[in-house]
Amino acid sequence: MNVGLLFQQTGNMGGRDEVRKSVDKPVLPEGLDGVLILLVLSLLGLGLVMVCSASISIADSKTSTPFFYLYRQFIAAGLGVLGAMMIFKIRLVYWEKSGMLLLAIAFVMVILVLVPGVGKTVNGSTRWIPVGILNLQVSEIVKLFVMIYVAGYLVRHGEQVRSSLWGFIKPMMMVGLICLFLLLEPDFGASVVIMMTVLGMTYLGGVRFIQFVTVLALLGSAATLLVVSSPYRLQRLTAFVNPWADPFDSGFQLTQSLIAIGSGGWAGSGLGGSVQKLFYLPEAHTDFLFAVLAEELGLIGVIVVIGLYAALVFRVFMIARKAESCGKQFAAYLSYGIGIWLGLQAFINIGVNMGVLPTKGLTLPLMSYGGSSLIVVSAAIGLLLRVAYECSNGQAMPRKTARGKTASGKSENGKTAVKHSEPKKQQQKREKTKKTRKPGVAARSTTRGSPNRTKSVRDLIRDGG
Repeated sequence: MNVGLLFQQTGNMGGRDEVRKSVDKPVLPEGLDGVLILLVLSLLGLGLVMVCSASISIADSKTSTPFFYLYRQFIAAGLGVLGAMMIFKIRLVYWEKSGMLLLAIAFVMVILVLVPGVGKTVNGSTRWIPVGILNLQVSEIVKLFVMIYVAGYLVRHGEQVRSSLWGFIKPMMMVGLICLFLLLEPDFGASVVIMMTVLGMTYLGGVRFIQFVTVLALLGSAATLLVVSSPYRLQRLTAFVNPWADPFDSGFQLTQSLIAIGSGGWAGSGLGGSVQKLFYLPEAHTDFLFAVLAEELGLIGVIVVIGLYAALVFRVFMIARKAESCGKQFAAYLSYGIGIWLGLQAFINIGVNMGVLPTKGLTLPLMSYGGSSLIVVSAAIGLLLRVAYECSNGQAMPRKTARGKTASGKSENGKTAVKHSEPKKQQQKREKTKKTRKPGVAARSTTRGSPNRTKSVRDLIRDGG
């Protein structure tokens, strides 16, 4: 037998095994949600293309650099991806424990932005804190911090929320105070998104329906009072009802948006072919990016974008449902909150662009120009990936009681916990028996033939002892 040929055949078999293993190896590590990543990257990539198209004219006019806003958005996207990767490495239990700390930081931020000389004012609103090359929008960070706090609160006080009005009112008071500071900036849109998201989370947490409807009615009345009492909000409302009544002043932005959407037709004017972005439509690359997309990509592009957002929200809810089935209540509440937030904000932005809702200063998540929004949404995606990862890898640890047992009555090693407690009278009887036993006479073992049984008196005499 040719030994060399045998070694050659063996080597070829080993090479084939290595190739087979490399082919069968998954592209993503086990536990990562590939569908969520694909949806996020699709929206992010489409958003970068549309920011480039919508901002090229205004960037060239203001900075003489056509891709100025695209470069900044690329930097924000890179920071967002890096932040999502870092957050993915942190276990959810640490976020759950940090809820009160994050709420305190949120309070500090909403107060700090109102301090003269600290907050930056743009178009009459003081919503940003300059941090290096970025302007940090406080309301974006506050959204995520509030959701983490509320998710932890629902876990700690879930029974109280479901059984009493006070348990439901306590978190709403904290969130309402934060929204009050946001209204002073003013940022009415962010306040609405935060309040509606928290209401959705508490409803899923099991709050009584009558209490939920009552608080919702009170908040609706308060919002109506705020709109009527503020001149600029009332002007936006009247312009929304009939923008063509004053198309060159109060209704200018909405009429230009409607013209852009109506000009798109079925297939659009082509990428880069928008006319309304040429200094007609204000904020074309931020709040009204969807209108430019509709003009350039037409109804087909609009359906694709709406479908991507619907699929994203549905996927987030699936992750939340999976976390709920795994017994990870904090992860489930947080995922539901993030899903409500992203879906609601996308719905409001698209509704504003189409004239269905009054004008609000809300971005289109993952697509509109804005570093703060993109980074914070990326951080939220990192949390969702962590939720999916922990559920897929079985890292859901049962909660312990004061005696070290789990909520299901099992010990840490998975066996049913045994109760060692016995009646008090039986304990006293056993102690009395020990005291009355004759000295020198050892108790016999209850098990015959046991190697560890105690020696009797006869055995002691035989051994000479």
